[in-house]
Amino acid sequence: MRILIVGGGYVGLYTALRLQRKLKPELGRGEVEIVVVSPDPYMTYQPFLPEAAAGSISPRHVVVPLRRVLADCRIVVGEVQTIDHSKRTVTLTTLATEETGGTEQLSYDELVLAPGSVSRTLPVPGLAEHGIGFKNVEEAIGLRNHVLEQLDIASSTRDPAIRDAALTFVFVGGGYAGVEALAELEDMARYASRYYHNVRREDMKWILVEATGRILPEVGEEMGRYTITELRRRNIDVRLDTRLESCVDRIAVLSDGSRFPTRTVVWTAGVKPHPVLAATDLPLNARGRLRCTPYLTVDGVDHAWGAGDAAAVPDVSTDEPGKETAPNAQHAVRQAKTLGDNLARSLRGQPLQQYSHAYVGSVASLGLHKGVAHVYGRKLKGWPAWFMHRTYHLSRVPTFNRKARVLAEWTLAGLFKREIVSLGSLEHPRAEFELAAGGKPPQNPPGNPKGSS
Repeated sequence: MRILIVGGGYVGLYTALRLQRKLKPELGRGEVEIVVVSPDPYMTYQPFLPEAAAGSISPRHVVVPLRRVLADCRIVVGEVQTIDHSKRTVTLTTLATEETGGTEQLSYDELVLAPGSVSRTLPVPGLAEHGIGFKNVEEAIGLRNHVLEQLDIASSTRDPAIRDAALTFVFVGGGYAGVEALAELEDMARYASRYYHNVRREDMKWILVEATGRILPEVGEEMGRYTITELRRRNIDVRLDTRLESCVDRIAVLSDGSRFPTRTVVWTAGVKPHPVLAATDLPLNARGRLRCTPYLTVDGVDHAWGAGDAAAVPDVSTDEPGKETAPNAQHAVRQAKTLGDNLARSLRGQPLQQYSHAYVGSVASLGLHKGVAHVYGRKLKGWPAWFMHRTYHLSRVPTFNRKARVLAEWTLAGLFKREIVSLGSLEHPRAEFELAAGGKPPQNPPGNPKGSS
């Protein structure tokens, strides 16, 4: 029997880990095979992306290698193109098939569909050309290099227009990703400015644009208001009930009429289900998410399971009819545990259990030694909330190996100064060799969103 897990994120990794443990006898006898298909050979622990962008954690410690952790599973690095559940087959492309331009088919007996989500963009003019995402570790490190590069640009020019655009940073989206990314990077840039003789922290403009009337709704209204006050105290311009209408020609135009020449527009305004769901014969809801039952089976379909950002799972912990669990990491990790257990029970003919949860709380970092938290009904702010944020996520990051490495880096970071090195040249690692060999160095396309010279 082959269990196919599509996606190597929270649900994919934790479900596979659970199945390795629950089906150990069957795996040992060769009766069951677990196959994980993921576009990357690692799982990204996304709550650590802001700290990776700020340089508090090494990028390699934000990711968990699938092959090392899932020793009893077969890992296929590739992307699923279509799923025909009626025939129990998926069509996928791998690094090998890209060489020939073909595809590969894989059959299965049980399907766990957990491809996660992608950035939800809007038809904002100029966004595709100039926007920067913040969904994976490559984008986080690229954004760190970009921000430090802007300080270099501002330091090396006397043109006030270029300088002003380089030192203006616009973040769109007031959720976890937007607020934490802005707060951590502003903290880092403010520290780095001391090493530039003609760049002061007052010269930088940091702008947070949020379409609704509040930010960080997960931590509660009171903590959201405190976060706004804390950010504004740091001269961060927080604009509520405001939308980004255009960023053509590197000019951010807001719905309140403001115009900001900027080389940095970071888009963190929500997510949407992975597009592979539309290429399946499985039932979806109006928002394009996989329609699931409280048992994490796909509604009305046998041998198919779903969880995480891509799944619409009924929230049985509330009396509110039609309410679904939120697409966040806290639910994904817990759902994966229930899914793995239910899949093992299903194979053994045992009754399934519903996914139910109790609200634990939410934590958010606002930079070094700053944060907000709402945990078990208690509201924390400042250093205690920041410490709670680190403690909680350290306990949740997979594997003892990663926990130890992250803790060691945090300890060393507390003893030494921040690293403020930009490694933007990583984007073109062969440029110098090509030039030395008589070729032409790669040129950045016009309107390069990262603003590289």
